[in-house]
Amino acid sequence: MMDKQKFALIGYPLGHSLSPILYKTAFEDLNIEAEYEILPTQSEDLINRIKFLRSHRYSGFNVTIPHKVPTTLFLAKYDEYVNMTGSVNCVKIEEDMSLSGFNTDVWGFVEAIKDVDLQGKKAAILGTGGASRAVCAGLYSKGVSKIDFYTRNVINSKDTIETLRNRFDKIEIKSIQLSLMETMEDVDILVNTTPLGMKNFDEENCAIQDKQVESLPDSAIVYDIVYNPLRTPLISKAIKYNKKFVCGLDMLVYQAQKAVEIWYNKKPDAKAMKIKALEEFLLNEN
Repeated sequence: MMDKQKFALIGYPLGHSLSPILYKTAFEDLNIEAEYEILPTQSEDLINRIKFLRSHRYSGFNVTIPHKVPTTLFLAKYDEYVNMTGSVNCVKIEEDMSLSGFNTDVWGFVEAIKDVDLQGKKAAILGTGGASRAVCAGLYSKGVSKIDFYTRNVINSKDTIETLRNRFDKIEIKSIQLSLMETMEDVDILVNTTPLGMKNFDEENCAIQDKQVESLPDSAIVYDIVYNPLRTPLISKAIKYNKKFVCGLDMLVYQAQKAVEIWYNKKPDAKAMKIKALEEFLLNEN
């Protein structure tokens, strides 16, 4: 009898990750015998962790903060989104033990807004951390022509912004001090890539004020990639001012769906995965 294939999530801290329930649901949907586990991995342990995953015959793994950029150094090959962003969140361990890398964050981000026309439109991104790279790549693939990045420190973000300008030279990219933000009346999609609003981190805070959300056009979309809680302070503001919005859970589910497709060449049911994730939220609230 063939052993179950093994997959894992590496990063630190991992807390109460939804990944195990998402992948368990995906494997069950496809009738696949596989295990998925959480492996907390601090930065100084990354090399040993990758050696462990290889030597213990794991078939693949997901990568989260703070390893998305450094893990690219171990890849034998990678997809266009890893090349665009310089970061990886999904790895397939090949038969020869080499690592193939993918950035399914980009795919997940775009899949949640696949029916939205952003060709030639303007975006605003809150934050210039690692997640903003995937969002920028996703918006690039959707044909956005302008992106304003809002950051708490323009000087510290200079290198990131220059890298993005070089990689996405067809987009007009500006860097603006967050405290100088005024109106959002010309923005077609607003995306939060900061951890502000995340459970057990800074869940009461929001990167922008009510007046700025209110100033968005009626056709604009508010997209928060934070998925826990489901209703972040930013999403609450979007609801308050009757703006269209996308929750981070959609991106999380779609990037996991894509990872399974990469590992098995089969696509699990995203709806079933999302339902299980929502059930998990309800259980934790009670």
